[in-house]
Amino acid sequence: MAFDFFQPLEEEFLHFVQGLSNQTLGKKVVFHTPTEFPNIERATIAIIGVLENRGFGEDKYDTDLTHIRKEFYSMFPGNWEAQIVDLGNIVAGNALEDTYYVLKNAVAHLVKNKVIPVVIGGSQDLTYAMYRAYDQLEQMVNVVAIDSKFDFAKETGVPADSFLSKMIVEEPNNLFNYSNIGFQTYFNSQEEIDLIEKLYFDAYRLGEVCSNPAISEPVFRDADLVSVDLTSVKSSDSGNFSNFIPNGFNGKEICVLSRYSGISDKVTSFGIFNHNNSKAESMLVAQVIWYFIEGFHYRSKEYPFGVKEDYLKYIVPLEDEELIFYKSDKTERWWIEIPFLTNLNNKLRRSTLLPCTYDDYLAASNQEIPERWWKAQKKNLI
Repeated sequence: MAFDFFQPLEEEFLHFVQGLSNQTLGKKVVFHTPTEFPNIERATIAIIGVLENRGFGEDKYDTDLTHIRKEFYSMFPGNWEAQIVDLGNIVAGNALEDTYYVLKNAVAHLVKNKVIPVVIGGSQDLTYAMYRAYDQLEQMVNVVAIDSKFDFAKETGVPADSFLSKMIVEEPNNLFNYSNIGFQTYFNSQEEIDLIEKLYFDAYRLGEVCSNPAISEPVFRDADLVSVDLTSVKSSDSGNFSNFIPNGFNGKEICVLSRYSGISDKVTSFGIFNHNNSKAESMLVAQVIWYFIEGFHYRSKEYPFGVKEDYLKYIVPLEDEELIFYKSDKTERWWIEIPFLTNLNNKLRRSTLLPCTYDDYLAASNQEIPERWWKAQKKNLI
């Protein structure tokens, strides 16, 4: 069973929840207690803690998520209808791979049953285990990382710095696209930046996103898995002073990005990693989770659930071809059609519309091909 190795929440924490106001989240969530496990069939969102941080390269087991839970469950929900369950914690296995195995099976089981797992880690290499969960779903995967680094660095030998390399190289290779939101150039070698370009992945510098967070919304709209590295937030906003970070997203920006993740009809799993165990940072993590769930409640059930007939169609003639755009009457969001080749693997056929912005449409009208469309076409030909 996928949840055999889950540890129930401690009595001290459950006693804390009992003392909360009846209007708080803590009184509306079903918890994994020593005597009862939540009914997955009734759930919409599942909180999972993972007490594993050996991905940092240190043999220690002291990840503590209690402060995050206390902050989160003390908050008040919005006008939420989704049933939220807290499945407790996955404890670190004898080997790092054992933890991966338990998390992978749990995420796969939840996603298959249309329950969105919200994973709170430990080290960010747990993203790899979440990605491997999609092996059982027979689909290509789009991964978005909110991160100051690309995590290619194989030479360090530290899993938290190199898990992206494993996702690209190891079979089965189900990674269709990787997008980085908020990378900081001085943290990434030129070879890594060149590799992102060579693989036709998407990467947005911190300054770009801070100047206009809305440019990232179409990226999240096309994501299956979103991974948040808390070190992408500057210390003055996160409270992480044990690992001082002078530059990064502020508290408002990281919450905006989390809400974009929740609003996306396509996102089926969400992870927050590299928490430094401090009480100060716990409040920010709790708010990031809150905004993801708030975004979820504003999902519009558009593509890939809707049909093209529900959209306004715009045809933009270029010198060599036509670009076809679709605009939703409901949300005024935009998509551009990607004409996949007929001999492609069937797993790719679902991604025929690529989320884009109104600015992409304006650029195409001025005979400029949108960069994300061009990259998608290049991947189409690989």
